[in-house]
Amino acid sequence: MAAIHPSVDFRSDTVTWPTDEMRAAMAAAAVGDDVYGEDPTVAALETLAAELLGKEAGLLVTSGTQGNLVAALTHAQRGDEAILGEDAHTFCWEAGGLAVLGGITPRPLSTDRRGRMDLTQIRSAIRGDDPHWPRSRLILLENSSGANHGAALEPNYFEAVYGIAQAHGLKIHLDGARLFNAATALGQPPRAITQWVDSVSVCLSKGLCAPVGSVLVGTEEFIHQARRQRKLLGGSMRQAGVLAAAGLIALKTMTQRLAEDHAQAQRLAQGLATIPGLQIDPGAVETNLVFFDLAEDVQISPGDLVQTLQVDYGLYLGCYHGRTLRAVTHYWIQPQQVERLVEALGRILA
Repeated sequence: MAAIHPSVDFRSDTVTWPTDEMRAAMAAAAVGDDVYGEDPTVAALETLAAELLGKEAGLLVTSGTQGNLVAALTHAQRGDEAILGEDAHTFCWEAGGLAVLGGITPRPLSTDRRGRMDLTQIRSAIRGDDPHWPRSRLILLENSSGANHGAALEPNYFEAVYGIAQAHGLKIHLDGARLFNAATALGQPPRAITQWVDSVSVCLSKGLCAPVGSVLVGTEEFIHQARRQRKLLGGSMRQAGVLAAAGLIALKTMTQRLAEDHAQAQRLAQGLATIPGLQIDPGAVETNLVFFDLAEDVQISPGDLVQTLQVDYGLYLGCYHGRTLRAVTHYWIQPQQVERLVEALGRILA
């Protein structure tokens, strides 16, 4: 049986733990040395991910951050420049890896409320051939947009950016950590989005319950080169089939139930909207991320509120920026736990 978790954790969908089905599959997984290309379960996972996302090949990596960095190092070289949103995960939350490890200069552009860069600004940001400038080589996109209420960006945005990239000889990598959430919200297959990018990484441990890992997909040649970059970063694993077994269930099964998490997020947003002292727009909640603010006249600080929830109610909530808080729904969050959080917040703020 899976371990019992008495507390209820809304901090992120990364806190999910493997299902009983995953644990059984991990215990029974056929394994080999993946560095030698001999792990059959890893190969099955990489093939499935590539098929789902409409690409030729896949590569298992340890994390979404590693997948994004491997992709950037494969697409671009030292001295090149990557155009990306100023609130993109690759710019804000990956320890500056583009610059520190890749020698790739980030070119951040402003985004709208849904995390989209302006198309005209993207065109203007692409540099000409001048020895004084870094070389524009890469555009980094994200879906869903984690910093923007988990907005699910429509395929036509990616199609438009792809047209710009093609016209100027740039590559596009998509941080698809929660791509399946975005596709679910849009009611479209992931391929509707990924057909307009050159590479994409999807996270198996964000909401899909696998304990570790992401899969990076692209052309066979891209993945061949990406395998070298993964080795450079120390990301090659040996009998990784024990992890890939959980990833297979994540892609086959867990991706099919994400609408339930979205429904729980909407239930939570509607409940929070009834509490004086909290500010939230339920209409902005499209996937499983729920952002809300403490009103300025509320005396308790966000940090103290989070601490009180944890100590007195066994509920974990995430602090974001300023007076903004974030709750994330996932497989292990049930309706009664959503109600429990709403009730607790109402009591604290009464």
